[in-house]
Amino acid sequence: MTKFKNDVEALDALRDKFKELHSEITKVIYGQDEIVTQVLITLFSRGHCLLIGVPGLAKTLLVTTISKVVGLKYNRIQFTPDLMPSDIIGTEILDKDRQFKFVQGPLFANIILADEINRTPPKTQSALLEAMQERAVTAAGQHFELDRPFFVLATQNPIEQEGTYPLPEAQLDRFMFSIWLDYPRFADELLIVKNTTSTLRFDLKTVITGEEIEFFQELVRKVPVNDNVLHYAVKLAAKTRPFTEHAAEVANQYLKWGAGPRASQYLVLGAKTHAALRGKYSPDIEDVQAVAAAILRHRIIKNYKAEAENITVDEIIAKLL
Repeated sequence: MTKFKNDVEALDALRDKFKELHSEITKVIYGQDEIVTQVLITLFSRGHCLLIGVPGLAKTLLVTTISKVVGLKYNRIQFTPDLMPSDIIGTEILDKDRQFKFVQGPLFANIILADEINRTPPKTQSALLEAMQERAVTAAGQHFELDRPFFVLATQNPIEQEGTYPLPEAQLDRFMFSIWLDYPRFADELLIVKNTTSTLRFDLKTVITGEEIEFFQELVRKVPVNDNVLHYAVKLAAKTRPFTEHAAEVANQYLKWGAGPRASQYLVLGAKTHAALRGKYSPDIEDVQAVAAAILRHRIIKNYKAEAENITVDEIIAKLL
């Protein structure tokens, strides 16, 4: 790996790597530039990401494309109602020498696609979420460290809720970003259909290594933050908590629960990464605002009044900002 003279030079290299990654991914993923950026912010922030969207919006293709350009070990887990924790963690088997041997499950990879995470029961969801938090698993009384970097992208279908197991808010809090994918614009959809119904193929190149990703993840945490930006991020999270000291009027009116301290942490960390990827050496308030919706939307719970008036979470966040 390239050695850098100082952190400024390293941050410049991170910005260049981001541009290269973004360019390579968008060869395959059309019309989702902002989504690609948010996923890469999550990766360099050492977070995990929840992608929510109706079928056919290239959620799975996005993850497989990212795995190709970062050159890391990738596993896809299709979540189903009969999936057990041992199916993803691994299990013990009796080998030919009559000795118990642990066989690793699909969680032992760098990038995990948890496809349709809300289709599996809570105990299997919890096994994944524990691994996300601890970056390790316990099986058969033994502790196993997971590969580094470890990055989980879970997908969730917002329709067809019959027979699903929605993630509780406390478990949703483990995801740094909750990203909503919308239908592509008409011009983008024309391009998608044209290119995916022909023989056109793109040979994606590996842009970054796991060692470089870990280096840049540590680098992001070294980025300095001014006190006014730190204060703004913490105050923004506090404003979501109804009937508390710093609660905003919109929170008192439309929210049942607000975001916890993890939201404040991710607002600062996300702002650092957002700034670094844009060539800035310290985040400002605009960087906090840029990541706020994806960080807050799965951490605040609407009350009955908001439901009755058909007020969306994103509308509430916009008022908070």
